[in-house]
Amino acid sequence: MDCIFCKIIAGEIPSFKVYEDENVLAFLDIAPVNPGHTLVVPKKHYENMEEILEAELCKLTVVIKKIGKAVKDSLGAEGYNITENNGPVAGQIVPHLHFHVIPRRQDDGLKLWPQEKYGEGEAEEIVKKIKNGI
Repeated sequence: MDCIFCKIIAGEIPSFKVYEDENVLAFLDIAPVNPGHTLVVPKKHYENMEEILEAELCKLTVVIKKIGKAVKDSLGAEGYNITENNGPVAGQIVPHLHFHVIPRRQDDGLKLWPQEKYGEGEAEEIVKKIKNGI
């Protein structure tokens, strides 16, 4: 497998580890949005959210919460974003499930996506489609 995150997990590529246990590794992003931008990954390779087992996702989420609190408390961040890009069209560059914990400060320049409004009857149709897919 030629996954860069699997190579980091295996110790083949160096990283700045923030946290590690038997299931999860957290390390600094090499291209941070803000200082302290941390990636949290399952040690087992899953390409995306649909592949990970729910029990493993729960373990991952517990670590994401710990990293968020640590980033906020230790770096003096006013808040943080937790993001996961699922698939190339969503901005996923590395095909290994990973969450970004991005420290935030007032006026740090990071903008969120634009928000739109639903047209007449559109929200109801979207709800029907999503519910049918669950």
